[in-house]
Amino acid sequence: MKRLTLILSGIIFLTNSYVMAQTPEFDGKNAYDYLIRQCDFGPRVPGSTAHKKCATFLKKELTGFAESVDVQQFDYIVPLTSQKSTGFNIIAHFNSNAKRKVLLCAHWDCRPYADMDPDLKNHTKPVMGANDGASGVAVLLEVARLLKVHQPAYAVDIVFFDAEDAGLYSETDTWALGSKEYANQLSTLQMPDFGILLDMIGDATLEIPQEMYSLHYAADLVWHVWNVGQELGCSAFLPESRYAVDDDHLSLLRVGVPCVDLIDFEYPAWHTTQDTPDKCSAESLEKVGKVVMEVIYRGEF
Repeated sequence: MKRLTLILSGIIFLTNSYVMAQTPEFDGKNAYDYLIRQCDFGPRVPGSTAHKKCATFLKKELTGFAESVDVQQFDYIVPLTSQKSTGFNIIAHFNSNAKRKVLLCAHWDCRPYADMDPDLKNHTKPVMGANDGASGVAVLLEVARLLKVHQPAYAVDIVFFDAEDAGLYSETDTWALGSKEYANQLSTLQMPDFGILLDMIGDATLEIPQEMYSLHYAADLVWHVWNVGQELGCSAFLPESRYAVDDDHLSLLRVGVPCVDLIDFEYPAWHTTQDTPDKCSAESLEKVGKVVMEVIYRGEF
């Protein structure tokens, strides 16, 4: 998936506070069940049977919750193989008559090759993507379930990006192809006021520092989200910076959408065959889900 480009250290002190508002209760166990259901299909590598079955599942689930669901189909060249492939961004719309819109997003595909695995024999095997892929989608499916019965402060678009994770480590532009396609097709009428990207947020030992691109280009949003996390007592949201990550949020930042990347990049199983559900936890998913829910139901950003 994404590529780590910078490691920094520094403390960001948060001083603003917000009045707590009534927010639906996020259920981490439900989210974890969604993570398992995705992994039960197998690695969701574009073009595979598992990918097709998971797409059907995601569309069906979202159709049961959302006002409408769109599928944005696009063709691309797989960087690792130079072969043609087709990607599918899955987009669900909620409370669309609200004046302001928030974009919640995650990628749903898996890396075709476990090329960071310590065992060279595994480098040709696909990655299960329990954390790197399924975790963000799992949280947003549970958010979608709650959005159906509790109207949020914002209009909400939930987008599952495809073709994020088959890039070349030496070439930044070969990653995040689905989010690039989505961002390129955004019009001013569709433009979200801000976005939150969830990626690798299921790690059982979760720590989410302030990602540096997010902090540089959308600092107010970062501070708002981390303030909410602190008020909710979510210690996983660390008020410090450690790294910048080339991820789907960059596609949105480039077209003027403030977007924060919630990501725990310090994950030993990244791009290995060990990225399996046992490395993830319902508790971690719940921590992130509660913060995201609080942000979209307060409507204060």
